[in-house]
Amino acid sequence: MERYKEEFIDFMVDSSVLKFGEFTLKSGRKSPFFMNAGAYVTGTQLKKLGEYYARAIHDTFGLEFDILFGPAYKGIPLAVITSIAISELYGREVRYCSNRKEIKDHGDKGILLGSKLRDGDRVMIIEDVTTSGKSIEETVPIVRAQADVDIVGLMVSLNRQEKGQDSDGSALDEIRDRYGFEAKSIVTMQEVVEHLYNRPIDGEVILTKDIKAAIKDYYKEYGAAGISIG
Repeated sequence: MERYKEEFIDFMVDSSVLKFGEFTLKSGRKSPFFMNAGAYVTGTQLKKLGEYYARAIHDTFGLEFDILFGPAYKGIPLAVITSIAISELYGREVRYCSNRKEIKDHGDKGILLGSKLRDGDRVMIIEDVTTSGKSIEETVPIVRAQADVDIVGLMVSLNRQEKGQDSDGSALDEIRDRYGFEAKSIVTMQEVVEHLYNRPIDGEVILTKDIKAAIKDYYKEYGAAGISIG
């Protein structure tokens, strides 16, 4: 595993973004882990987060795109901080764009924030996490309705590696198959378990034997095909 991925996992734990226990997800599933990107709240945390996204996008997709699109609401700051990080780390200027939940009918009218989408734009979508892929069902039609654009990929911070809506493949695999662009993550849940298991952070083991067993049981029921927590 690349060093920056290990650092990112530690960063999620240190920022209280990734937690272990028992959580009820929006889908109704009872999960032994939970990721909340809304817990990144300081300037330092947001700066680092943008840099991790920028590194992952650069290493996975390259930088041949024009727009970073962050779906409302959590995707809005992600698009902003990552576009800044791409400029600072790689000297590449990309525009940011997000949607509003409600269409504005005065002043800066319309459904978009930031840059407008133009015909021929190459768009990278950025999100916090995708569990079932439902959010992309809303996002892709919004993006494609604005202009004749090419969506080149989706980057999320954590691939939960759970079954998608319509198959035993992961939600990210379903997005690729349904929409024709690659969906990737900074880290996967397998990498999280590999890195954190039995490893003390500030003198405390975050991912114990019991928690790992709970994660394995969870994936027996909800894990995507081919996913195995060792």
